[in-house]
Amino acid sequence: MAVEPGQIVRGTVVHLAPYGALVRLEDGATGLVHISEIAANFVQNVADHVQQGDTVIVKVLPSRKKGKIELSIKQAQGAEPPPPAPVVEGQSQGSRDEGQGTQTHSAPPPPYARRESRGAFEDKMREFLDNSSDRLDDVRRNTDNKRGGRKSR
Repeated sequence: MAVEPGQIVRGTVVHLAPYGALVRLEDGATGLVHISEIAANFVQNVADHVQQGDTVIVKVLPSRKKGKIELSIKQAQGAEPPPPAPVVEGQSQGSRDEGQGTQTHSAPPPPYARRESRGAFEDKMREFLDNSSDRLDDVRRNTDNKRGGRKSR
């Protein structure tokens, strides 16, 4: 069953990103809940509102790009939640496997992961500053030579 704009459906958060959350719908399709569509108030961090493995009720929005599914948690609030999908014998094992995988991913990331990313950012920033100061020195040297300035006599 394909989802259509305006439909209220149930889904599971499968990935968090700085710009939103990817949600796998009951029919297997995956859509994006943009950060602006997570809550009615300002959302600075997606992880403050949803976690990986959470079951959410979303509204399917009209998509501006073909093949992309855009979703909204904010617009689905207060709407009547759809009934849960019937469990079929073949699907029950797959959902158990997903549940096990979800539990391992729902734990917060280890604190050292952030330190590594901050360290990598600081290294990149330091490299950028070094490169930019070298470039500025080259520009100043070239412009001074053209103007005839800063020559010692």
